[in-house]
Amino acid sequence: MELVVLSGKGGTGKTTIATALSEFAKDVVRVDCDVEASNFYLFYDGKDIKKEDFYGGKVAYIDEDKCIKCARCEEACNFDAITNLIVDPFVCEGCNACTLVCPVDAIELRDEKSAEVFMTEIDSSTISRAEMEIGSDASGKLITYLRRNSNKFSRNEKLTIIDGSPGIGCPVIASVTDSDIALIVTEPTISGLEDLKRVVGLCEHFGVIVLVCINKYNINEEMSKKIEDYIEEKSLELVGKIPYDEMVMKSINELKPINYYDESIAKKAIEKMWLNIKELIFEEV
Repeated sequence: MELVVLSGKGGTGKTTIATALSEFAKDVVRVDCDVEASNFYLFYDGKDIKKEDFYGGKVAYIDEDKCIKCARCEEACNFDAITNLIVDPFVCEGCNACTLVCPVDAIELRDEKSAEVFMTEIDSSTISRAEMEIGSDASGKLITYLRRNSNKFSRNEKLTIIDGSPGIGCPVIASVTDSDIALIVTEPTISGLEDLKRVVGLCEHFGVIVLVCINKYNINEEMSKKIEDYIEEKSLELVGKIPYDEMVMKSINELKPINYYDESIAKKAIEKMWLNIKELIFEEV
């Protein structure tokens, strides 16, 4: 069973909630698919048990000995990645146009390292994660690879919790595909509602069960009510309403899951939400 935690944009509290749910669930496999801002693993003291280079794209290379300096490659490049017959690897998209127009086969596409991927052991569980190379973009290929890595360390009966990327782009699509349940974290703002609608549409397209959580709901209860009306209209499950809690900032600063703070009202709300989610998970099983 795979539960992916999503949000329409960054900063909604997605990782805080994914971390807390992982603690309440205890024996879970964690996957950090928010690779451009990877921070799931920061809340744990772990040991890397596996490390690999990930090659997610290709970059053009010009053989100076073969090159006749006709500059056709520069003319053909729609991304302006070639200047004075020098390829800028941060701009090159590996589209192959330059290799097709080169009359002397002086250009080839080479695999480009875009990330390092890790399996990190924490207690009796693991986190599948990645560290991006400077200038690299997150890709669906990398997300899919991280999820496959986690499957090698998971049993069928184990729950996998995925901290997904914000938005609705390629990394999010790769996070959602073949997941069982999506928990969408939203916040009580106009943009929060519009972001929620977009992510719900994406999840519905892929046939994923949608659960919704309103974080910091009490900072704008009028907007929270509008979000609840939308959830009801779409026949979705509102599994949690988490109040604003300054203790959350303390947990982030100290790099400890919110579960460690007994006085936290957010912790109590997330625990209640976990019980609701668990009930629904068992229904699906």
